[in-house]
Amino acid sequence: MDIQTIGIVGAGQMGNGIAHVMALAGYDVLLNDVSADALAKAMKTVTGNMDRQVSKEKISAEARDAAMARITTTQTLSDLGQSDLVIEAATERETVKQAIFEDLIPHLKPETILTSNTSSISITRLASRTDRPEKFMGFHFMNPVPVMQLVELIRGIATDRETYDACKAVVDRLGKTAASAEDFPAFIVNRILMPMINEAVYTLYEGVGNVESIDSSMKLGANHPMGPLELADFIGLDTCLAIMNVLHDGLADTKYRPCPLLTKYVEAGWLGRKTQRGFYDYRGEKPVPTR
Repeated sequence: MDIQTIGIVGAGQMGNGIAHVMALAGYDVLLNDVSADALAKAMKTVTGNMDRQVSKEKISAEARDAAMARITTTQTLSDLGQSDLVIEAATERETVKQAIFEDLIPHLKPETILTSNTSSISITRLASRTDRPEKFMGFHFMNPVPVMQLVELIRGIATDRETYDACKAVVDRLGKTAASAEDFPAFIVNRILMPMINEAVYTLYEGVGNVESIDSSMKLGANHPMGPLELADFIGLDTCLAIMNVLHDGLADTKYRPCPLLTKYVEAGWLGRKTQRGFYDYRGEKPVPTR
């Protein structure tokens, strides 16, 4: 299938990043969100990120201008109906994703490929709620999308080869690397990464170390570019908790039990950078540990 137009549902951190790289790769992008403010913020973010790439001479000003011209925004979900490929990048809650697919499906072309950027939820289960399980798969970008080189491609039990090959061709055109993952809870990256973050939260919860010592230890002792608690704040603590719950429920193993402290932070609304407080407080000139 020759994919030319990309519809993206959700203009948050992941959605605007996907729009950014798709437009730079020459695709026509239609970015959807229910919130006009979210769409305006997304376009401001994409513009700022592309300007930064121009200043670092990673792209030309002409390439930036052409890419920005390829991105259109809409609050009307049905406008995505003529897209060749749709990528759902809404919040990591299965009920939300299912509701989006139910509203979107009546407007899609029969040949449209439908995908989800989910970082943990069963692709087979999501696909079963649509009218095209053979044309449905997981298309999981890493955050921040313009920087990270990996894309996980996840086939559900019914996904056909043509759909996989079409999505793989998109990844290749983006200049990124595809990793094929089986449809198990959290796939590859988050199956490994999230339990490490959860263990770091347990280390904090049990008083083995404070926020600063835990992050410094992993950066200096394991050569990680970001400490696990700093990374959790960057990802969003609500997303981390959601993925741990998927792992715990899907694999029925107590080693995936979310740390009570992680749950408490989410209940408090301290979700990390996006709310200005998480394991660090971001409201001042520089981040300050909260424990």
